[in-house]
Order: sequence, then C-alpha cells, then structure tokens
Amino acid sequence: MLTSTDTAAPLKVALMSCAHTHAGSYAALLDGREDVQLVVADPDGFGDVQASRVVGSYEEAWQAWDSGPDAIVVTAANADHKDLVLEAARRGAHVLCEKPLATSVADAEEMVAACAGAGVVLMTAFPVHFASAVTALKQAVAEGTLGEVIGLTGTNNGKLPDGRDWFTDVELAGGGALVDHTVHIAEILDSMFGPPETVHAVANRILWADRAGEGAETGGLVTLTYASGMVATIDCSWSQPEDAPTWGGLRLQAVGTGGQLQIDAFAQHVGGPGQWHAYGENTDAVLIDAFLDAVRAGEAVEPTGEVGLRTVRIVAAAQESVRTGQPVRVGQG
Repeated sequence: MLTSTDTAAPLKVALMSCAHTHAGSYAALLDGREDVQLVVADPDGFGDVQASRVVGSYEEAWQAWDSGPDAIVVTAANADHKDLVLEAARRGAHVLCEKPLATSVADAEEMVAACAGAGVVLMTAFPVHFASAVTALKQAVAEGTLGEVIGLTGTNNGKLPDGRDWFTDVELAGGGALVDHTVHIAEILDSMFGPPETVHAVANRILWADRAGEGAETGGLVTLTYASGMVATIDCSWSQPEDAPTWGGLRLQAVGTGGQLQIDAFAQHVGGPGQWHAYGENTDAVLIDAFLDAVRAGEAVEPTGEVGLRTVRIVAAAQESVRTGQPVRVGQG
C-alpha cells in the first residue's frame, strides 16, 4: 500500500482488463503521465489498447512490481469486477472500478466492505460526475434557483455496444440497457437528492433484438419517486442508430416551482451529418486526476464505492420491477 512517505514517487498503477470501452482512454491518460508507472493487463487478448507495457494476464500485472501496484483501474466485464476488487483490497491496492460497480447488490456490498476494512480507496468510474453542465445543475438545485424541484427527465441513450459482445451478455454484464445506461443519471440524482423511495421500470427488446444477447433488454424507462413526491425518469435505451455520428449522450431536464433547467453533458462539440468533433473538458481526464489525488491522500472522493453501491441498488430495484410489473422499494442497508 502507498504510504505518506511515497507521495513523491511515481504511482504504480495496473489497468485490469481491456474489456470496457473506456480502457483505451484511461490507458492513454495514465501512460502519458510522468507521475505514473502503468501496466495494462489484457487477459482476453483484445489487442487494441495501447500502452508502454501490456501483459497477457492479471497475475503478470499484480507481479509487475516487487511490492505490487499502488492502485488498479478495473475495466473488466461487469461480472469480473468483484474478484479484482477483493484481490486489490487483500493486497492493499486502491481501486477505481468501472460502473456498474457490480452485477448484484450483495457483491457491491462485499466490495465496499472489503475496501473499507483494508483501508484502501474505492471509487466508481462516473466521468460525467465531473461535467461542467452537471455541476451547473447541481449548483442551481443547491442554491434554490429552480425553487422546489418537482420533476426531472433524464436521457442516457446510446448505440448497442459493438465490438465488446459481453455488454449484451446477461451473465457477464448483469443485464442489458437497464444496467448499462441507468447508473450515470442515477449517480447524478443521488448526488443532489439522495436515494429514492421506490423504482418502477419497464423494458423491452424492440430495437436490436437480432444483435443483443439472449434476455438482454435493449430499451427501458426507469421512474424514481422520492419521499418529497418528486419524480425522476431515466430513459436508458440503446436507441441510437448504427450510423449515428457518436455513441450517444446524456441529458437532464429539471423542473421546479421557480423555473427549469436543461443540460446536455456532451454539448461541447461541432458536427453535422456523420461528423462529431468534441472539444472542451475531458471528463475521463478529470476522473483520473481525482482518483490519483485520492490515492496519494489515502481518502476517496466522490464518486465513491458507496455511491456505486447505491446505484447498483437502483438497478436491482429496476430489474425486479420489470419482473413483477410493480414499483419496488429501494434497499437502504
């Protein structure tokens, strides 16, 4: 584990798996830093994540330094998060874990408890948490600019994941679009309002049924109801056309008694037919900076593992609601 006397030394970081689409971005950001020594583990042989040092197994990454890594970034398939995080806790390594934190509430609870018991940082990879548009919405709500917020409409649509088939494999991903695209907006809502009381969800396989894995929903709408009576919805569908110029986006509209505010987390771009050129802030980079600072300080910052756990509870409630057709109370344990 990193100690206070090591704060001037380069951080030893292992990126565990190239399965997630964010692995390439995180690797590029970490590999270009003088204050980081990076090893990338590619046990599945994807071969498309570039770094100065890439190894073929997790064990090689764990053993890349005599004292082991100071921290790991988990970008594996969702079902593999738990084992990697528990092993990191056992070895005293800090963790940034891709969302969703786990494929079940029990696994997420075990991961959070293990990292807390080991005294290591656990953060959940929600880059949009750092978007300036999201910050502006949070500030408006906190300052009462909108009056009492009575409703929010969220959209986190995307393309059906392509090139990483595990995203639509229910066993490896934990589900389909509900799992993939509920948690980002759920995290933003959590940071402003805390947990909802109930969740009601519907899902279908109308789009891309020929390409999605068996049983994986491709469209969904999640409705969250809070103790105040406020209602928020999350459209989490894989509904972007295959020829769309970008993967998708994230938008939120808040309506209050004193006004309304609509944000687009990816508005900073220029484009046209078949063209999409982003500019401005790189939220992946801000996330990585926040994690490395947390590792050096030995204290997690938002979005923490506890935040990841709370969003997993919302997904689990949504899945149960789809099964039963009824609203489901969100566990608070």
